[in-house]
Amino acid sequence: MILNNRIITNIKIESVNDLYKLKPFLEDGTLKINKSQIARELDVDRRTVHKYINGYTKPETRNCNDCITPFYDIIAELLSDRNQQVFYYRKVLWQYLVDNHGFTGVYCNFCHCLRKYPEFDSYFRKGRPSNTNKVTIRYETPMGKQAQLDWKESIPFTLSSGETLDINVFVLLLSYSRFRVYRVSLSKTQDILFSFLDDAFETFDGVPDEIVTDNMKTVMDEARTEYAAGKINNKFQQFADDYGFKVKPCIAGHPHTKAKVEAPMKILDEIRAYNGKLNYRELIELVTRINNRVNAQVNQGTGRIPFMYFNKEKTFLNSLPADSIRKSYQITTNTVKVNHSSMFYYKGCQYSVPPEYVGKIVSLQVYDGYIHVYYNTEFITIHQLSLKKLNYISEHYAAIARKSHIFKDEHIMDRAKENLEIIGKVYDYE
Repeated sequence: MILNNRIITNIKIESVNDLYKLKPFLEDGTLKINKSQIARELDVDRRTVHKYINGYTKPETRNCNDCITPFYDIIAELLSDRNQQVFYYRKVLWQYLVDNHGFTGVYCNFCHCLRKYPEFDSYFRKGRPSNTNKVTIRYETPMGKQAQLDWKESIPFTLSSGETLDINVFVLLLSYSRFRVYRVSLSKTQDILFSFLDDAFETFDGVPDEIVTDNMKTVMDEARTEYAAGKINNKFQQFADDYGFKVKPCIAGHPHTKAKVEAPMKILDEIRAYNGKLNYRELIELVTRINNRVNAQVNQGTGRIPFMYFNKEKTFLNSLPADSIRKSYQITTNTVKVNHSSMFYYKGCQYSVPPEYVGKIVSLQVYDGYIHVYYNTEFITIHQLSLKKLNYISEHYAAIARKSHIFKDEHIMDRAKENLEIIGKVYDYE
C-alpha cells in the first residue's frame, strides 16, 4: 500500500515575526530546527529566534509607568486656583518639579502623562493663542556679526514678604551661538541699559558688529515703521559709536525680526512659578541659575549648546573700548574690604557676605534701592539699602557660625535665628 506524504510548501520565514509557524513542527518532531543557522540568516541573536518561535510578539504600544501619579498631590496644589504661582507652559512646571521636588522623569514623557489628566491638561489650554496664520522666515548670521537686545517688561512678582514688584529682565543674545546674558532690574532707565550692555559686553569679552533692538524709548526717539526709518536717540547713538556697533531697529509691530531673542524670553515665564516663594536676592539668584542653565543646554533652534559655540564666536567679536570710555557708562562701582565679621561698610552701615570673602576686596553697585555685591565679576549677594547698623542675611550668619564652631551643627539655624532677633532689637532702628 502506497501512502502519500503531505509535503509542506506554504511556510515562508521572512522575518522573526514568522518564526511562530515553526512551533507545531518543533513540538511533534516533524522538523529539526537549527536556531543558530536561522539567527545567522535573519541577522538576529539566537535567543531572539527561540523567543519568537515560542510565540513572542512585539507590543505595538510602549507600556511605560505613569510618572505623574507620585507627584499628583504636588501638581494639584501648584495648579490650584488658590495658589499664586503661575505656570504658563508645561515645561515650566516640569522644570519646577525637577528643581524643587526631585522629579527625575524626562520632559516628553511628562507631557504625555500629563495629558491623561484632564484637570491638569485644561490648565495649559486656557487662553492659548493660535499661531496657525503666522509665517516667518529663518535666517542666520555669521560669528560675531549680531546680537539681539530685549527686555522682559513689567513682570508682576510677589516676594515671600507679600510685597508685589514689577520687575524687568534685560537680555542680550549673540545670534550665532545663542549665548545670552540676563540681568534683573526694577526700572529700565537709559543709565541702567547702558550699564547692563557694558556688563554683557564684558561677559562676552567683546562687542558684536550690530545690535538688533525694538523701538524702546531708551533707544529710539521715533519708531521705525514700514514707511519711516525712525530716529535713534542721540545718547544711545553716542553709546553705539563709543562701543563700535551699529544699531538696527526692528519695524514696529514685527517682533519676528528679532525672533532669536523673542523665543528665549519665554523661559523667563519660569519666574512666575516662584511667586510668593522668594525674596529679591533669591529672585536674582534664580535668574542667574536660569541663565547658566539655558547657556549649557542644547538650543532647540540650532541643536547646539550655546556655551560651546560661544567659545568659538567670541574670537570674532570686536575689542572692548578703553576703560576711560566705558567708565562713563557704568553704574558707579565702589570697592570695600570685608572685615573679620564677614561684613562690609556702606554709608555707616554693615552688610554681610559669605565667610569665604573675609579679608577680600568686593565691588558694590547701588541702583534700584539695592546694593549688588561682586567679587571680581562674580555676583555674590544683594542687600536692600537700609539705615540699620547691622544687616545680616540668615544664610550668611549661619555659615559664619558654622565656620567659627560656636554652635553644634544641628542647632546652627535655630541659634542663628535667635541671635539675629537679639541683634535686631539692639541695632535695628531707622
